[in-house]
Amino acid sequence: MGNELVEFGKRVKHYRLLNGWSQEELAEKVGLHRTYIGSVERGERNISLLNISLLAKSFSISISELVEGIK
Repeated sequence: MGNELVEFGKRVKHYRLLNGWSQEELAEKVGLHRTYIGSVERGERNISLLNISLLAKSFSISISELVEGIK
């Protein structure tokens, strides 16, 4: 399972940087703590669907776009 978490974290970081946001800015937009965002990006957290949805909305993409291709 760990590899999927790392890949998801890379995807979150990609979209965050694409938007030009710091971890703190993304955390503020979705209502999560900055350290939580960092641990997601490092693949250390198996986050809930609710938080995945919040991240996708903040990037203005669908959940499926955020997780597409992650195996």
